[in-house]
Amino acid sequence: MSSFSNPGAVATYAENVVRNVPALRDLHRMACLLLAEQVPSEGRVLVLGAGGGLELKAFAQMQPGWRFDGVDPSRPMLEQARATLGELASRVSFCDGYIDDAPMGPFDGAACLLTLHFLSREERVRTLKQIRARLRSGAPLVTAHHSFPNNDAAKDKWLSRFAAFVASSGPLPAGFDIQTMKQRMPFLSPEQDLSALEDAGFVDIELFYAAFTFKGWIAYNTAL
Repeated sequence: MSSFSNPGAVATYAENVVRNVPALRDLHRMACLLLAEQVPSEGRVLVLGAGGGLELKAFAQMQPGWRFDGVDPSRPMLEQARATLGELASRVSFCDGYIDDAPMGPFDGAACLLTLHFLSREERVRTLKQIRARLRSGAPLVTAHHSFPNNDAAKDKWLSRFAAFVASSGPLPAGFDIQTMKQRMPFLSPEQDLSALEDAGFVDIELFYAAFTFKGWIAYNTAL
């Protein structure tokens, strides 16, 4: 994730992520609605991978009583989140670091969007366990990221489709390279992602978002 400390990548992040992720704003709305099924009107929500602030802003606008802890290892991306949120930033406690640096809560809900695809399965399960350890009983987690069949042939096919989707909006962004993505990002299949959530102790897991190479799930700390 070192690119998120690159000034150019940080400056273009918001524009590129809206372009690259199908229905990103709808994803944020759906994630907030799912969280709101269990998070009280004055709830506290953990957002892991909060740099940029797009989901924080969407959640804060939809739920004016919620307070947030936003965690991200990139200080420049956290600064961008503050700028994106404007006066809404007063409802967010920012943490420069990883899940181990986050407060213990307990939180009423958590979101981890467009983040877990940077982690190996082992580190993904460990991170999910640490999120779960910070949630109250019954609290929801919403997560979404790249997730598609990951044998070599299928990976090439789906990454080519992803590149075609991005290109359909205009010239590919500077530095966009699916071969580099293939080599550096430890993509899991949807089945592997589901098992990672289960291994971390989450239950009642449901798929709510599927858009080309991206999938999203709602899961809970304990059975409801």
